[in-house]
Amino acid sequence: MDSVALRGLKARGHHGVFAREREEGQTFVVDLVLGLDTRPAADSDDLTRTVHYGIVAEEVVAVVEGEPVDLIETLAQRIADTCLRHDAVQEVEVVVHKPEAPITVPFEDVTLTIKRSRA
Repeated sequence: MDSVALRGLKARGHHGVFAREREEGQTFVVDLVLGLDTRPAADSDDLTRTVHYGIVAEEVVAVVEGEPVDLIETLAQRIADTCLRHDAVQEVEVVVHKPEAPITVPFEDVTLTIKRSRA
């Protein structure tokens, strides 16, 4: 399985369980690793035989900016589902970063990583 990675997709979303998170929103960062077979595209030099990562990036940002959810687990699953709608994508790893999480002690980042496949 080959992979295409998109790292550091940033978008403002209104996800979280606290009213302040829903009202003010915060920046989320998403990393993706899309698993696919790139040989058909390489053999034909044809974009339609692979995944258009620019479109995937736009769709993922739209998910983050879209309907609010309480949990980053739910957000990550929605992102994975969006990626797997592309025919070439057989599996995906999604990392959702929440660097502005409402935590009362010093921290750098909160992340959730999920892996999903067509199986």
